[in-house]
Amino acid sequence: MPLSTATGRPPLLQAEPGRAPEAWSAEHRDELRAAVAEHGCLLVRGLGLSDPGSTAAVLTRLADSLMPDREPFAPRRSYTDGVYSSSKWPPNQQMCMHHEMSYALEFPALLLFACLEAPASGGATALADSQAVFDALPPELTGRFEQEGWVLTRTYHDEIGASVAEAFGTDDRAAVERYCRAQAIDFAWQPDGSLRTRQHRGAVLDHPGNGRRCWFNQVAFLSEWTMEPEVREYLVEVYGPDGLPFNTRFGNGDPLGEDVVRTINKVYDTHTVREPWRSGDLLLVDNIRTAHGREPFEGPREVLAALADPVRRADREVRTV
Repeated sequence: MPLSTATGRPPLLQAEPGRAPEAWSAEHRDELRAAVAEHGCLLVRGLGLSDPGSTAAVLTRLADSLMPDREPFAPRRSYTDGVYSSSKWPPNQQMCMHHEMSYALEFPALLLFACLEAPASGGATALADSQAVFDALPPELTGRFEQEGWVLTRTYHDEIGASVAEAFGTDDRAAVERYCRAQAIDFAWQPDGSLRTRQHRGAVLDHPGNGRRCWFNQVAFLSEWTMEPEVREYLVEVYGPDGLPFNTRFGNGDPLGEDVVRTINKVYDTHTVREPWRSGDLLLVDNIRTAHGREPFEGPREVLAALADPVRRADREVRTV
């Protein structure tokens, strides 16, 4: 299967016209997955994916196994087990580069996206090679994160962000506490009934395929400094600096400066590739090697997402360098 490669764009494969998507994807499954292993991502054009039912069947066939979305930051619609709508994020706001569920002990190794309706403008799922990002970041920064890891803090309010029930699948306190203990998440219920959590994770992983170091985290995406300034100011005023829906820190608990987040996002920008969605497109992403984001858009946009091939890590894998 010849791939089209161009600077600034992900590898692109044109599907054979006139073939049923399920049959074509089943026939070329091994080749598609091999291409993702080689390049880190692959966009397939011309499949004609158009409805959730048949599209979910294609995504399921391409995966080894699907997994549920855990601890989400924004609501999703569930089409079937492991197949969801894209996260409900304001269409006029950038969704910064990140690796899906990199804050969890178990995360998907493979992501599958299917565009059922492309927006009128914008809305591309942007991509960046996390191995190249790691190599391009300042060594003193990656060295510190390799040694310390990173910390994610969350406060679950009913008014903003994902609720406790949306994030944990239940609002039963005992069940939430059992989940947090099993997933190495520190938690504390607040007097107003809200929940605060803290989890410490490694920030860099060796890729299981080629052994290269990957910048694998959501340090910049979930930072207070990535919020729109007026949104951050409002949230701090209402909830206080420790009550933000999410925030990130260095692994030893030190706060992250705005300059650190700006440096990370600048490197991401330098290594970003994109291709505007067309209705019917399929995108496969190596979630460890390739970060993804979503660009602002106008008009309706329907993209399905599947979280595939779960990987569990012994998280406290912070290195001494």
